[in-house]
Amino acid sequence: MEMLSRQAASDAVHDLGWRFQLRTLRASIPAASLAEAVALAQTVVHAAGTDADEHLWLDVRRDQVLLAVQSQSTQWVTEVDVELARRITAAVGGRTRPGVRQVLEYAIDALDIDAVRPFWQALLAYAQDEDGSLSDPDRQSPPIWFQQMDAPRPQRNRIHLDVTVPHDVAPARMAAAVAAGGRLVYDAEAPAFWVLADPEGNEACVTTWQGRD
Repeated sequence: MEMLSRQAASDAVHDLGWRFQLRTLRASIPAASLAEAVALAQTVVHAAGTDADEHLWLDVRRDQVLLAVQSQSTQWVTEVDVELARRITAAVGGRTRPGVRQVLEYAIDALDIDAVRPFWQALLAYAQDEDGSLSDPDRQSPPIWFQQMDAPRPQRNRIHLDVTVPHDVAPARMAAAVAAGGRLVYDAEAPAFWVLADPEGNEACVTTWQGRD
């Protein structure tokens, strides 16, 4: 299965109400009750067919069904995933929408990544991915990635949040954070990411898929 570029993945599903976020196609389906959400989930699984186990994750809530589609063998989006998103959208009558507000990652700055990674893996009972990041096998908690430091930086925080949002949401999200007392620290690598800080200097990054291919 050929892995798609971020641009290709985003373009392929944008008009279907899906968004490309953190190596995954994501969408939601609104529901009026838990019973309706369960029925919608059954419709989605039926539409996915034999592709469900390898490509589909579902989170059933009382007011919506959250969808995530990714090829597990590559941990990326392929044409199979795009076609699956199309089938799901058609099966639910076009009700898919960009309902996932953001996906969080923890970023830890480290001088010796190999030395600190085992601690976090053991503490959180996470699995190590091929790229050296850590992830929750149950997909309930944010993944962790490690940023290489060249020298100690005691003057700044060494753990920050990466808030991955749909690319068309990023400007409004940053504006809201600045209006709430934050400030923009760094934007030289936008639209891949912007660094924001709270009034005391604690940092977080607003990130999108753009500017990374």
